[in-house]
Amino acid sequence: MSSFQNFTSSSIIFLLTGVPGLEAFHTWISIPFCFLYATALSGNSLILFVITTQPSLHEPMYYFLSMLSTTDLGLSISTLVTMLGIFWFNAREINFNACLSQMFFIKLFTVMESSVLLAMAFDRFVAISNPLRYATILTHYRIAQIGVAIVIRGTLMLIPMVALLKRLSFCSSHVLHHSYCFHPDVMKLSCTDTRINSAVGLTAMISTVGVDSVFILLSYVLIIRTVLSIASPEERRKAFSTCVSHIGAVAVFYIPLISLSFVHRFGKGAPPYVHTLIANTYLLIPPVMNPIIYSVKTKQIRRAVIKILHSKET
Repeated sequence: MSSFQNFTSSSIIFLLTGVPGLEAFHTWISIPFCFLYATALSGNSLILFVITTQPSLHEPMYYFLSMLSTTDLGLSISTLVTMLGIFWFNAREINFNACLSQMFFIKLFTVMESSVLLAMAFDRFVAISNPLRYATILTHYRIAQIGVAIVIRGTLMLIPMVALLKRLSFCSSHVLHHSYCFHPDVMKLSCTDTRINSAVGLTAMISTVGVDSVFILLSYVLIIRTVLSIASPEERRKAFSTCVSHIGAVAVFYIPLISLSFVHRFGKGAPPYVHTLIANTYLLIPPVMNPIIYSVKTKQIRRAVIKILHSKET
């Protein structure tokens, strides 16, 4: 029995899936995905470069933005190799340990992104409700502490979820339904009782992404209450305009995540390629859109980007 168990865990090879039913068009499908990856990697790298090199952006809001760009880069890189490998070379095989590693990093960067969005909501609340103490509350040391706490929190919450997959046996099909290792996808292939895995996975996501969404909502309730208490309409508009970029980032993170959950739960009759395309784009929309949102909606970032691009041209 032990030899079988060893075979079904560390020695197993999973087969990833591209876009079911559209295999003949994988090369063409790869073109928009290459564009999305290029946009995500170049956009977030540019944001990081701008914040690092421009002293005027060495403020709490932009430090948190650099954390967001870092998590977006990590999320993009986590799926880049397997997704494009399938589309270009039909390289579908992935061993069990590599699958667990990819799954861990996808979940880790997702949870970290949620945590960073919560930290950014807190940043906006402090900036609007207590502007005179903003710099003393969000010091460089405290921001560094928040960053370390985000990484530790995500790691500690996700290690049990991924480690528990080691106890599972896989007795039949080894074909996964996505172009990356997706936790529910792997569990469905197991012929072992997965109730503990499901409970731990659900608990991890509720206690991170779920809790974060509640506190982000609470932060904006407090922000709106503070903004409405400002007497001047112009000052109210100016205060709330500083939140527009963050609201956009929250939307592009949570809307695809909720859409994916609804499709998996209620879209049983939808063609398989619908599930796959939504699952693939859900991981790419935030990394692609966040640099665009902050470059367009944040004047300081826009000016810094234009300044750097202009200096390179000259």
